[in-house]
Amino acid sequence: MRIGLVSQWYPPEGAFIQDNLATELVARGHEVKVLTTFPSYPYGRVYPGYRQRWYDCVRTGGLTVRRVPSYPSHDRSPVRRAASYLSFAATSAVAAARYLADVDVTYVYHPPPTSVAAAVVGRLLRGTPAVLHVQDPWPESVLHSGMAPQGRAGRLLDGAIAAAMRRIYRSVTTIAVISPAMAELVIERGADPDQVRVVWNWTDDRLFRPVPATDAARAVIGHTGRCTIMFAGNLGLLQGIETAVRAAAATRDLVDLVLVGSGVQEESARRLAADLGAHNVRFLDRRPPERMAELYAAAEYQLICLRDATGLRGTVPSKLQAALACGRPVIVSAGGDAARLVRSARVGLTCPPEDWRALADRFATAAAQPAAERRATADRARQVYLDRMSLRVGVDQLEDIMIKAADRGRRR
Repeated sequence: MRIGLVSQWYPPEGAFIQDNLATELVARGHEVKVLTTFPSYPYGRVYPGYRQRWYDCVRTGGLTVRRVPSYPSHDRSPVRRAASYLSFAATSAVAAARYLADVDVTYVYHPPPTSVAAAVVGRLLRGTPAVLHVQDPWPESVLHSGMAPQGRAGRLLDGAIAAAMRRIYRSVTTIAVISPAMAELVIERGADPDQVRVVWNWTDDRLFRPVPATDAARAVIGHTGRCTIMFAGNLGLLQGIETAVRAAAATRDLVDLVLVGSGVQEESARRLAADLGAHNVRFLDRRPPERMAELYAAAEYQLICLRDATGLRGTVPSKLQAALACGRPVIVSAGGDAARLVRSARVGLTCPPEDWRALADRFATAAAQPAAERRATADRARQVYLDRMSLRVGVDQLEDIMIKAADRGRRR
């Protein structure tokens, strides 16, 4: 099968879903043609060694990667961010007319949903079926990002994006989503229920795996010998980091909280920790992905936090899969599917989002948990990942979706 893969993000950016999917599909005998832009995430500048130009194409075996120009921006300006999304939509759509002319199916990675423009060209010109892989619900993610306007302008933006999403959902053959709650949300937004499939995300299996805890890794995170809880990832507006800092301050004699990463909320989290006298909260800069498995192993628990927002209840942060793949127990301060999965699979502790008192209670429970019980939870975590979320399981499902979509397209 010939597959077109459209994504605004692709390696060397940290786009492991797209990278793993393309590589695995080629290994299974398919031909994959990637259509992307020049790497600029998260800096908003094109990476050294790349120069934006119209035709940049590299072929390696059954994998071809074509890059087209776009406006690079990842700052907090909604105008510049929109320019980035729309410019890639335009250039990828033009390129797709010839570059993806011979594919049997087009896979589109969303966000941003504007990437679907290339697939729409294929459907209009040749009836090529398209599969949309939804990672974030729009307009919910936009409205909770801190970049959207408030008041009447915000409501108008909400309505405009919601209308655009209804058209996008109806323009594709199948929609893959990352959780049951997200499936419900896209159906509410106008998707045909018969076209929606749930495929849990995987993590990068090559990097995130069980490894022994080492003294060197414990030293990096400043392990003091007591229960250490780690949050690794973006310290952004959607994560609700202040909840974790307040919970840690309330349990300063029981646990240590280590925040590994950076983001727009880092400075405010640092100020809050200082104001509360939370000396058990430590901040570490972002670490390379290949170093994270050993840091995960050095902490007793991994923390997943999200704000309390309806649109986030279908979000399953990638750090959950990473923690489970490493065989680490988790504490989840979130609503929706992430918390439901953790409770049903018994791979950690949960509490409602943005409730620091409830989270402090879970921190205390974690600190008191016997080592044998924690090891059993860790073993379950690894097995749940292998059974439900691994690369093999995810690609099996997406491959099946694309084969059926291509068959449907040929019958037409």
